[in-house]
Amino acid sequence: MSLSNYTIKQIEEMLHKGEISATELVDLSYKQIEAVDGEVEAFLSLNEENAREQAKKLDEAKSYEGKLSGIPGAIKDNITTKGIATTCASKMLENFDPLYDATLVEKTNEQEAIMIGKVNLDEFAMGSSTETSAFKKTKNPWNTEYVPGGSSGGSAASVAAGEVMFSIGTDTGGSIRQPAAFCGVVGMKPTYGLVSRFGVVAMAPSLDQAGPITRTVEDNARVLEVIAGHDRRDMTSVNRDVPAYSENLSQEIKGLKIAVPKEFLSEGVDPEVKESVENALQMYELLGATWETVSLPHLAYSDATYYAIAYSEGASSLARYDGVSFGHRASEFTDVIDMYKRSRSEGFGDEIKRRLLIGTTFLSGEHNEAIFRKAQKVRTLIARDFQAAFEKFDIIIGPTTATPPFKLGETIEDPLKLQMSDLLAVPANLAGLPALSVPCGFTEDGLPLGLQIIGNHFAEQTIYNAAYAYEQATNHHKKRPVIGGAEV
Repeated sequence: MSLSNYTIKQIEEMLHKGEISATELVDLSYKQIEAVDGEVEAFLSLNEENAREQAKKLDEAKSYEGKLSGIPGAIKDNITTKGIATTCASKMLENFDPLYDATLVEKTNEQEAIMIGKVNLDEFAMGSSTETSAFKKTKNPWNTEYVPGGSSGGSAASVAAGEVMFSIGTDTGGSIRQPAAFCGVVGMKPTYGLVSRFGVVAMAPSLDQAGPITRTVEDNARVLEVIAGHDRRDMTSVNRDVPAYSENLSQEIKGLKIAVPKEFLSEGVDPEVKESVENALQMYELLGATWETVSLPHLAYSDATYYAIAYSEGASSLARYDGVSFGHRASEFTDVIDMYKRSRSEGFGDEIKRRLLIGTTFLSGEHNEAIFRKAQKVRTLIARDFQAAFEKFDIIIGPTTATPPFKLGETIEDPLKLQMSDLLAVPANLAGLPALSVPCGFTEDGLPLGLQIIGNHFAEQTIYNAAYAYEQATNHHKKRPVIGGAEV
């Protein structure tokens, strides 16, 4: 039996019928990790003792009443977990052992999910390939010569490789959707404020949002139901009821109005990526939806706007890591200023240092007004473009990424090229909109491609229905990667 062949709903039914136990599910997960993670390298740490104890308690109670009862899951290692190291894939926090769980971890625990372990990411979530981790480079299960995307590369790869049934990632500028596309799975960045950020280590607080990565749309909707909801400990958390997304899924999308920004299919988009989106639009026509090409003119400035804001907020967020209260502290220094310099120089990797230098410059003196504050104004214009589109259309569709997955090492030495991989994803973060990536095809080399579906604020149900209808009408989600595609 392989976890890859079942949905959460199917496992739930099997548990209630006594056809499988939570202990057996945990065994399957760790057996798969033992078999494939030496190649994939998705996990930074395992939670085996606690996971097995939790599964034993569930089996003894035989109730399985939680929405995620017995379901093996993984948590990105920039999300705090009590008693389990949270490293952010950085030497700076290599020995950080949090005293509390993030709110979303509390919520998955309440619904009886079983955390199998913590998964790899780009250091402090700054990257697009999971190559900037201080500890290991995660590989793409479809072809280990390729990256899994980033920064939630471990989250996406662990699901694609059949090691867990769901994972939680974070998305600041595409970091859930891009790796989901690269790994052929489903990734949702919810509306800003829908999922609490309490316990999520900040990169750029006005952009960061946590969300689920799963194999199917239905599973994704189920996990979001669990982790969404108001949290008084997060001042950006929105106080509103969370719909039962998975229970309200519908394949009936006749009359759905789709906008396709010409900016999403402009020069620079790989021909195979463009063709996959065009094929998806044809499928939507067959399903009864209509689509129209539109222009969102300020998207042309989204990359510069994003980097000005993200790097500036990142520099501010990471200023706390100074070797004093917690984090890495240099062993040799002459005075307190020297300690700051040496601790940060030793604790942070090269990509972090580059971003911190740029972000600090953006916030300094006259640059603050000329770059950072101006970027905030352009951000408003981008958000207005989206709102104008949603006055006429239900969803916006385009590629998740401009290119297919790229090879390990191909872009790590070229930061500008690496940044380009996120450019189609960052507008949704700037506008605070929900956006999902769903598999929509493969390259000639057999690498996955993703379709991005963007909705208005709190229109996650509309996005899920559009993705579900497309998923059920195609076979992309049924294909399995080279690693994790067969039973072990």
